Amino acid sequence: MTTSASLPTEPTDPAGAISTGGTVTDRLVDANHRYAAGFSDPGMDARPVLKVAVVACMDARLDLHDALGLELGDCHTIRNAGGVVTDDVIRSLTISQRALGTRSVVLIHHTGCGLLTLTEDFRHELEDEVGQRPAWAVEAFRDVDQDVRQSMQRVRTSPFLLNRDDVRGFVFDVKTGLLHEIDPA
Repeated sequence: MTTSASLPTEPTDPAGAISTGGTVTDRLVDANHRYAAGFSDPGMDARPVLKVAVVACMDARLDLHDALGLELGDCHTIRNAGGVVTDDVIRSLTISQRALGTRSVVLIHHTGCGLLTLTEDFRHELEDEVGQRPAWAVEAFRDVDQDVRQSMQRVRTSPFLLNRDDVRGFVFDVKTGLLHEIDPA
């Protein structure tokens, strides 16, 4: 697995020369130039080969493709803080199913999630700081297993989704890399 710790600390230009200075975004753009230099169109359709959508936390420790043995084009990946099923996740899943043919939904939360340490007070603190309360909920939780169950229930009861039977939820252990399946009951 490649991590940012194994990448050069200074960005390089497309020819491979080390650039000086710049931002993290400059480094990413430089990396894209190197990527594009060897890129060839794989000729894939936007429809996932495995007809599955994976909803997971945005945590940088989760390498979903490696952890699940997925290749480019196998799935749709929808990520947010906590991997919780929000209205926007339902929007993405609805498009994934109705327009792009996915049939299965896999939900992945993980151990040591930052949402275990937050509360809805976060919204109030933001309001105090910036003068406006966010319209969105933090979706913090105290029990990761229970939050996976809640997310499964949100998918299974959404009237917008065509396929609500093959919905499974897991907790990824960030120390072992193993998935633990959560019983929806």
